[in-house]
Amino acid sequence: MSTSQIEKFQDEVAIPEGVTITLNNHMLGFVGPLGKTFKNFRAIPVNIEITNDKVLLKAIGTKKRDYAILHTARSIIRNICEGLVTGYTIKMKVVYAHFPITVKVEGKKILIENFQGERSARVTHIVGNTKVVPKGEDVILTGEVWTDITQTAANIELKTKVKNKDHRVFLDGVYSFEKKKGIEK
Repeated sequence: MSTSQIEKFQDEVAIPEGVTITLNNHMLGFVGPLGKTFKNFRAIPVNIEITNDKVLLKAIGTKKRDYAILHTARSIIRNICEGLVTGYTIKMKVVYAHFPITVKVEGKKILIENFQGERSARVTHIVGNTKVVPKGEDVILTGEVWTDITQTAANIELKTKVKNKDHRVFLDGVYSFEKKKGIEK
């Protein structure tokens, strides 16, 4: 294998200023201005080394699959570092035709009440350190870890999915309409 092919299977991520990363076995710990988080890389087959201001990643093998896994790990680390500096925000809109839907937060649970006139509330969970704030017709999700915020938004959308009816007519639900970097107050 030539040198250029070997270099193809290694990559590096620059650590932004204000963020510190520690490695303990396969667990990466991130500390930044907005908080701290951990990510387990045990299931992701990549060798990780931390130097002064860079994270060096090396693929285990030399196949196309290993190349893809390497870049997935790079994206995960880059998104976490970026989130600890700027944060992320997702805005969701509560849409209903007849029965007014209300969204409430109790601890780590999100209660969606009166969905299609149902007596009991639909319950979904908040993933990670995501902060959920219902404001009138909007639900604002903010946090540092992009995967946690998007998974929480997906959980809310799935809980309000209309079943056994024509989804083109029955448009009730909670839908995301804006995703951006930066934490909105």
